[in-house]
Amino acid sequence: MNTFNPWPVFFRREWSRSWPFLTGLAITGYLIAKMTANFTEEDLNQ
Repeated sequence: MNTFNPWPVFFRREWSRSWPFLTGLAITGYLIAKMTANFTEEDLNQ
């Protein structure tokens, strides 16, 4: 028995509204991770 799976319909409908938020969140997270990965112990103690 196949039951209706609403998730693909939900994601398809909501993607057009939420893609700017998700893209901005991904870029911001990438930049924060990139900047903090360059810190050393000496940089943090200054």
